[in-house]
Amino acid sequence: MTPRWIFPIVAALALGVSVSAQAATIEISMENLEISPAEASAKVGDTVKLVNKDDFAHTATARNGDFDMMMPPKKTVDFTKYRVVKPAWVMDSIKAGKLLPWSNYRVIDDGC
Repeated sequence: MTPRWIFPIVAALALGVSVSAQAATIEISMENLEISPAEASAKVGDTVKLVNKDDFAHTATARNGDFDMMMPPKKTVDFTKYRVVKPAWVMDSIKAGKLLPWSNYRVIDDGC
């Protein structure tokens, strides 16, 4: 089964999102039941960090339902290590009936 987080990345690439010359770090924090900033956007190559400063769990959910993840109390989830692949990886994996190695489909060569 294809991980749910891959679809928003593939969709963004298919729509022609350009690779940022300078990567930014976008930090979204949850504290006292408030999310700051309320809205954020990222470009390919940016780092997204979700920080839960509360004493209880939160969820991070895409508006379109592409991802829904649990954020444990007092934890940070860093999306730096997620791989960005070309849409062909998804299509070829579906045709093959299994997840294919992603390295030949990567968009950003990070030396892995």
